[in-house]
Amino acid sequence: MKTFNVYDAKTNFSKLLALVDKGEEVVVAKNGKPSYEIKLHQPKKNRIKFGFLTGKIEYKDEDLEGIDPDIQEMFYGQDWDKQ
Repeated sequence: MKTFNVYDAKTNFSKLLALVDKGEEVVVAKNGKPSYEIKLHQPKKNRIKFGFLTGKIEYKDEDLEGIDPDIQEMFYGQDWDKQ
């Protein structure tokens, strides 16, 4: 890990990026104290896997038809059907 002060980092930024491309981590120091790390970005893996329940859940189409009075009451109150 190489350390550079802010002025040198600003002056030689493209060189620092070349070091990072080679796999090195670079530390930028302010007033002699390490403040920043420059390292290669590692994208996070997508934790959501779409479609993993395909074919595992069964339901009847008639269960999803019409208005469910309990859900309507939760959203709109007891007088939802009088509106």
